[in-house]
Amino acid sequence: MTNQTKKRSFFKRIADFSSRSETDRFNAQKFAAINQQTKQTSTEENRPVLVFNASTRLTRTSLNAAFAWLMAAGLRVQGIPTPFLVCRAGLQPCLLGTDKTDITAALPCRDCIRLSDQMYRGMETIPLRYQEDPVVFNEVEGLESEALLRYSYQDVPLGELTTPSVRWIMRRHHLSGDETALKLQRLYILSAWSVYRQAKSWIETNQPRAIVVFNGLQYPEATVRWIGKSMGIPTFTHEIGLMPETAFFTEGEATATPILLPDDFRMNEERNNRLDQYLNDRMQGQFKTAGVQFWPDMMGLTPEFWALARSFRQIVPVFTNVVFDTSQKHANVLFESMFEWLDEVKKLAEQNSDTFFVIRAHPDEIRPGKESLETVAEWVKTSQVTHLPNVLFIAPDQFFSSYDLIRISKFVMIYNSTIGLEAAAMGRPVLSAGKSRFTPYPISYFPDSKAAYLQLAQELLTSVEWNTPAEFKENARRFLYYQFFHTALDFSAYISPDPVWNGYVRLKDFQAADLTPEKNETMKILTQGILTGSPFVLPARES
Repeated sequence: MTNQTKKRSFFKRIADFSSRSETDRFNAQKFAAINQQTKQTSTEENRPVLVFNASTRLTRTSLNAAFAWLMAAGLRVQGIPTPFLVCRAGLQPCLLGTDKTDITAALPCRDCIRLSDQMYRGMETIPLRYQEDPVVFNEVEGLESEALLRYSYQDVPLGELTTPSVRWIMRRHHLSGDETALKLQRLYILSAWSVYRQAKSWIETNQPRAIVVFNGLQYPEATVRWIGKSMGIPTFTHEIGLMPETAFFTEGEATATPILLPDDFRMNEERNNRLDQYLNDRMQGQFKTAGVQFWPDMMGLTPEFWALARSFRQIVPVFTNVVFDTSQKHANVLFESMFEWLDEVKKLAEQNSDTFFVIRAHPDEIRPGKESLETVAEWVKTSQVTHLPNVLFIAPDQFFSSYDLIRISKFVMIYNSTIGLEAAAMGRPVLSAGKSRFTPYPISYFPDSKAAYLQLAQELLTSVEWNTPAEFKENARRFLYYQFFHTALDFSAYISPDPVWNGYVRLKDFQAADLTPEKNETMKILTQGILTGSPFVLPARES
């Protein structure tokens, strides 16, 4: 690095620090003002909506932290109390504070609590403190991976509730033999039980009319969701939506993105034009997920690629996922994991030498700060799949156009990636190996067993041509439009992207009155959904 570059880097760090500090000061002022204007207290006559989102942030305001706070403020302005269950060093360790390289490292509790004090000042809160149970401690201390996964105490499935968090923080699916993962799951189980006892006691005493938690999969919120469901209380989860500054709310599991596509929902000229414009931008890499742009550039098919591809009868792209992604809990139905599926893909490649299999790793495998530790690249190396002359591997850092691959494919193989939905909308046959939000609909082929999957895969490979029902393409377009423009609840009236950190926000200058259902459609939908159970979907806006 030259002196000039170092100088620019130094001044940029100063500018970024100043920008973050100014954003955080403004957010703190807005939290205080809105909280004061919307203050409510739970009573026996005015039952509350309990909110819990400890896994959304540590020291700054993330998208999901903002969604929960705004949703709650929108309810309070209508007179509905929304107490927050707030961590006061009550998770040992919490999810985002876990250092997988040193699980005994000090937690950032002080700075996290400082932001909680700002965000919830003047609001009704329930402090969550760590309460270790010596009985549970002794029971889990000697347990290994499989026993921890199955561990239950007083009929609460603590092992099942904590396993997704261990996989997420360890950035891997397979945990057996990993001593750090074992120790971490024991700690998560102890903390989950501490959450359970305190949350259950408060819920039994106060009888909330509903519960809203972030995600519903990470262990603190999963535990509270489990309580709500077991007690018959309407319990909702939320996640980042599929469009910028949007959220997805559901009474199901937000990480599975369950979408109920109405039978009578049809595309028209205006909807088709709107969808085509958005898909065209996506195909150029011009989109973000959770504030992250995965495709800074997109490269077309090169002469070198065509030199390889021309010697084969057909091309089949194979699109993988990130193995620790929160969707994988729901996807692993036919196969134990994505890697078991890839083992079968290798066998298919061995048996079909006239087919060019192009295995595409997901770019999120190498996202800075969330790099996967159990990667497709690792599997490619250990399986030696690229020793086969008819297999090409495209690494996650190669910005190779997936859409160009789809256009020339015989059919497309996916685990549960959204690219399968887009491929179906492009008219290509899609074979799904994992359950996804769109597999309940006639969009892709999703057999009901592993054996049926492998049989259909071979039939697709052997056939001279394959005629996919026309409804698959139309259903894919219907589904894409509905998920982008009806299930993504827009919060852009209240937030804008943080100028420095991806996935974080700066609050806009709004008043409490702007949060009413009369003023904002998202608040109207959230109110109706949480209080009456109606779908969290935007109505049609066509002219």
